[in-house]
Amino acid sequence: MKEAVGNEKLPHMGDNVHAFHGAGLPGLFKKSYTMNVSVFFIILLIGTFLSTRWSGVSIVTGDSFRTAWNYRSSTKPHYKRFEYSMNCSEGNMTKTCPVTLLTTFEPSNLSTGTCPEYFRWIYEDLKPWTETGITRDMVERAKTPAHIRVVVVDGKVYTEKYKWVFQTRDVFTIWGILQVLRMYPGKLPDFDLMFECGDKPVIKKHDYQGLNATAPPLFHYCGDDETLDIVFPDWSFWGWPEIRIKPWSTLRKDLREGNNKTKWVDREPYAYWKGNFKMGVTRHELSKCSKTNEQDWNARIYNMDWLQEMQNGFKSADLSTQCTHKYKIYAEGAAWSVSEKYILACDSVTLLVKPQYYDFFTRSLQPLVHYWPIKLKDMCKSIKFATEWCNNHTQKAHEIRNAGSSFVQEELRMKFVYDYMFHLLSAYAKLFKYKPTVPPGAVEVCPETMVCPVKGLQKKYKIQSMVKSPSDTGPCVMPPPYDPAELRDMLERKDHVMKQVEMLEEGSLKNLKAK
Repeated sequence: MKEAVGNEKLPHMGDNVHAFHGAGLPGLFKKSYTMNVSVFFIILLIGTFLSTRWSGVSIVTGDSFRTAWNYRSSTKPHYKRFEYSMNCSEGNMTKTCPVTLLTTFEPSNLSTGTCPEYFRWIYEDLKPWTETGITRDMVERAKTPAHIRVVVVDGKVYTEKYKWVFQTRDVFTIWGILQVLRMYPGKLPDFDLMFECGDKPVIKKHDYQGLNATAPPLFHYCGDDETLDIVFPDWSFWGWPEIRIKPWSTLRKDLREGNNKTKWVDREPYAYWKGNFKMGVTRHELSKCSKTNEQDWNARIYNMDWLQEMQNGFKSADLSTQCTHKYKIYAEGAAWSVSEKYILACDSVTLLVKPQYYDFFTRSLQPLVHYWPIKLKDMCKSIKFATEWCNNHTQKAHEIRNAGSSFVQEELRMKFVYDYMFHLLSAYAKLFKYKPTVPPGAVEVCPETMVCPVKGLQKKYKIQSMVKSPSDTGPCVMPPPYDPAELRDMLERKDHVMKQVEMLEEGSLKNLKAK
């Protein structure tokens, strides 16, 4: 695929920090000026400068030492955020990492709210190791299924690659870990983790039963009820250059703007889905719901021809232009799909085909609150019933679409994605019974090594998703873990609602047959 972006010169992060100091002052002394109005304003400027108070914050971002000043007026406090810098000059094409890192930082605003509900699943994902702790042997045993290893020692990131990874999943996953360290410098403890970058979770529960059977901790993008993989945000939050999907921070805004172009009441009253039919049984069954001359299931289903899309630069795959229907269908592929957040953000009623897999945030989504559940069996009939019911009950449809879209737009902001990573990695590291060290085959990575040598969309997306300043606030406050009875009740309520919808569908079908 031909990249749309060339080897552009990387902008220097944080040049605006020094904009005031260089705002034309050297030029004022190139000539001699007579006493006039210009000199008067110079004197006034110098007097203002001397009458103010300044405070300095030292930032070490490489071999050089940078100071970003916080201007503070004597009457009204005003703090200017400092930014990281990065050296991608032609003379630094070897792309070495900084010798010294920013390791101490205190946010200017310590107050922060409670984390969203889905953070509570962190306790559940780490429960297999809460009593035993995590030993070096446990981590090493996860090496067999893992694609990469990521070790953080003294704030520096080291990686080791064991297997070929599809596209740039591993690259953008590592990039995301680098960003959370920039978000909260010096706040994460050292850790050592193995990461599996495929589609399906691999640590099966039934393989680790009994008193002395402890599963190896393995991080992954999704999980299900039969596995023990530790769920972590997927690579697409920082961009997916191979299919031109922008970083979530940018795309989320594009989707919100796209939603405003077509009001829900004016959208097509059908259920929309576009993707690859070949990815899993669920999508194969969904393909049967396409409109034909004999049958219309109120679904508009389109197969994605990836070869043709690549040749056309993925122009028709622009997600921000696909929010034109009242309903959007989510169907799993080989496992979970990164598309779920894009579908939920579309301000349509999400019709969610019963999934097997979950990612880090979806376990807190509730049927008839954030989405309308669709059965696997008789999928086409279930889609037709859902669209007809919602078309006749627009108030409830509005409530569902608003709740689903608001959840993704508000509770899945990048700040919360980073906070989830922060709390998960912190809790994981606290379970260690050994001090992580740099493996012999690992190499250090940093923004310089991951941005400077690359070009095209990979470079562009990394720059777009780069954390340019430490957070103004600390991470959100973790909610308490689920009480076993509370968790059981929540899951039972969810199952009860699903069965109610199924009964509603069956009752409707019986009435149709009776007529």
